[in-house]
Amino acid sequence: MTKCVFIASTDQGAERPKAVEAFLKFCAGSGAKPGFFKTILKDPDNCERIKGYAAQLGAAPRDLYGVSLQEAVGYLNSGREASLIEEVLGRFSQLAGRFDCVLIEGADLVDVAAYALQGADAKLAANLAAPVVILSSAGACLAASGVRYYKSHFAEVIKVVLAGEATVEEAKSQDILKDIPVVAVKPADYASLPESVHKMIGEFKPSVVTPKRFEYDLIERARSPKQRIVLPEGDDDRILQAADDILRRDFADLVILGQVDAIKAKAKELKLTNLDKAQLVDLKTAPYRKELVDQFFELRKAKGITPEQADAQLNDRNWFATMMVKAGKADGMVSGAAGTTADTIRPALSIIKTKPGCSIASSVFIMCMADRLLVFGDCAINTNPKPQQLAEIAIISAQTAKAFGVEPRVAMLSYSTGSSGTGPDVDDVREATNAALAAAEKLYPGLALDGPMQFDAALDARTAKSKMPNSSVAGKATVLIFPNLNAGNIGYKAVQRTSGAVAVGPIIQGLNAPVNDLSRGCTVPDIINTVAITAVQAQAEK
Repeated sequence: MTKCVFIASTDQGAERPKAVEAFLKFCAGSGAKPGFFKTILKDPDNCERIKGYAAQLGAAPRDLYGVSLQEAVGYLNSGREASLIEEVLGRFSQLAGRFDCVLIEGADLVDVAAYALQGADAKLAANLAAPVVILSSAGACLAASGVRYYKSHFAEVIKVVLAGEATVEEAKSQDILKDIPVVAVKPADYASLPESVHKMIGEFKPSVVTPKRFEYDLIERARSPKQRIVLPEGDDDRILQAADDILRRDFADLVILGQVDAIKAKAKELKLTNLDKAQLVDLKTAPYRKELVDQFFELRKAKGITPEQADAQLNDRNWFATMMVKAGKADGMVSGAAGTTADTIRPALSIIKTKPGCSIASSVFIMCMADRLLVFGDCAINTNPKPQQLAEIAIISAQTAKAFGVEPRVAMLSYSTGSSGTGPDVDDVREATNAALAAAEKLYPGLALDGPMQFDAALDARTAKSKMPNSSVAGKATVLIFPNLNAGNIGYKAVQRTSGAVAVGPIIQGLNAPVNDLSRGCTVPDIINTVAITAVQAQAEK
């Protein structure tokens, strides 16, 4: 990923453009290829500075900014802040790969509208996963306020530069600045700044993952190598709308099952312009139908199925789509917008089956909190897993977390922490913990896993210090394993509805090929994310 740094300022007197010039000059002189990107630009048609940077960097002026000030205000005034973030992220991604390091500059603080956008800039810094350098010429208190403001939106501040009369000693008297590097320079003299910042951004690893950043990274990962995903529910408007957007973004190839003429008519009605890029298949007239029926019969004849029954069974779109995955006609399947979880999972368990060493299929939700990702399992499939099954769920959930960029620290949840409680339920979790630790020695050496522990002990450092002071997991768990489906389903929905977290899933794990289930209340973004997840899982299988 291209390195970047976000240059922010608390006031016009800090003369941020001079810091930008110093940074670009330093990078060019050191042999690196620096780029420039402005999140929100007031007057794109008349900004000579942007035109000058474009000529200097060999880029078009439009490449160097996210949105205009007028567009940004329009997004925010219509309640579409998420769309603003998506647009800026997309523009930045198109530029970033062309440079070794990109200097990002926020909106200019030149009028009331721009000041109103400062909050958006702080959120953009967090979503761009860019370390922030804050310039301030108006005193230590304002510098501290700037840091507090950016941190409140989960941006990560790595340096404060005092470009006025304030001293480092005055700044360090502010509690929020005590643990942040602070330097003082002569007014607007930034010659000494770039070298130290350049080293810091080279070592920077983001600790914050916003929901939009997760979605962005997920889709980028799905894009290469591109996978073919089958969507059996071609008669659902949400499926077609999601498919249109997926094909526009070009991160997966799609096969859509349904009546071809009806799908085309619906696409025209919904004004969808990309569905001609999908493969539309009527399962009753598909050229490879007989091939799939014959394969299905061979798979199930030991169960007493006849060729006629095999043919009839593949009139069900989920069974047909699952056979497509089994036969290599698709790399994965996403279904469930118009059916139950059992409708999606039963064919997969019968045809694709579980991986060697997996006695059950299970599921996780990736919970996208405001500033981090948590993985919850099993919240969708197994009602009352036995201790050995719970151990299996823990290990494979850790592997799933790792595949999606979450460093797994697994907490086996219960109503009791450590050895403080007894009873059948907590004893089962204790047994599962021991079984998981034993299995991890072979399947996941070095995995951090502990339990039983309560939810608060798993996530809150203060509680963990009191209840499990010697645990490598307590207080910093990232993978939370619930003891049964009752607890898991209640738990993920309680967190989702009360915290505003985005719940991505269920992600089904343990199968020989990826098949994922949608809820009947799913939204178009839910479908898009689930297709991306399925594509990433398919990549991992290869």
